[in-house]
Amino acid sequence: MRLGPYTLSSTVFVAPMAGVTDRPFRTLCRELGAGYAVSEMTASDPRLLDSVKTQKRADHRGEAEPRAVQIAGADPAMMANAARHNVERGAQIIDINMGCPARKVCNVAAGSALMADESLATAIVAAVRAAVPVPVTVKMRTGPHPAQRNALTLARRFEDLGVAMLTVHGRTRACGYSGQAEYDTIAEIRQAVRIPLVANGDITSGPRARAVLAATGADAVMIGRAAQGRPWIFREIAHFLATGLALPSPTPGELRERLLAHLGEHYAFHGEYTGVRTARKHVAWYLAAMPGWQALRARFNSLERPEEQLDLVGDFLAADRSAPAAPDHHPDPAPRADPAPLEMA
Repeated sequence: MRLGPYTLSSTVFVAPMAGVTDRPFRTLCRELGAGYAVSEMTASDPRLLDSVKTQKRADHRGEAEPRAVQIAGADPAMMANAARHNVERGAQIIDINMGCPARKVCNVAAGSALMADESLATAIVAAVRAAVPVPVTVKMRTGPHPAQRNALTLARRFEDLGVAMLTVHGRTRACGYSGQAEYDTIAEIRQAVRIPLVANGDITSGPRARAVLAATGADAVMIGRAAQGRPWIFREIAHFLATGLALPSPTPGELRERLLAHLGEHYAFHGEYTGVRTARKHVAWYLAAMPGWQALRARFNSLERPEEQLDLVGDFLAADRSAPAAPDHHPDPAPRADPAPLEMA
């Protein structure tokens, strides 16, 4: 699959997730089979462009190409300026966030709230496209709420403005992450536009990815929550799509090696104080299904130094060889009873 001038190594992508897809996590996912990764959502407010948080989120030093940065905001001029700012610092693709349903984002009319104002959404895309010479992509939902699924209308407008790729999460803003994703809207968009289209939402396994691709006609799939604590999902899905066969889960030894390496990179990137605190959620995701972990979790969360966390996790995994090596705490939604590959809305 091509995105602008770039040939992507696989059609299984990692979704931008605030507080999750920092540079160490994106790099790990790419190493484990993700063909494309986008930064965490970065602010477009010029007062925040040089803040530590925004700089960390847009830090893509050493990453494989293409280096993509997602920007969020509700003002066309600010979004255009943010796009230029990031391209000047090495971003090769700019992604516009119209998919985040978080209240603090939507309360300032950004993220998926933009879909309720089609004129503003279109103006933002036009401004960003005019501001930078690199491919511009958009990640959005199916609409503001189930009674107003307007992603098809916006997709046509965005294609006319020169957007290079669209990613659609199969839920509305009002749905948040509740219920099951629907794929009818994505299939309708596929029939209406010619640019690359990525399906997102409830894709947790190789068989599920294959079914979603068949049902929507999308060119690729994007994985978000199912990759938390399970970064090897990208190689598993890519292998299944290529061969129809399932890869074995990581061995306990590989799990230990991957997790400890991830933690080491995490501390180096965020620093000791922040790294120790933000590592807690990653470790909780990795080890959620491991027998005995819940009894140790409170102790782990009380540790204040990286070496203490590394020692506890390393000892736990070295001793617990009987535990499942690759916990899957993101089960597929129940399939429908009829022969259709997925339950469509």
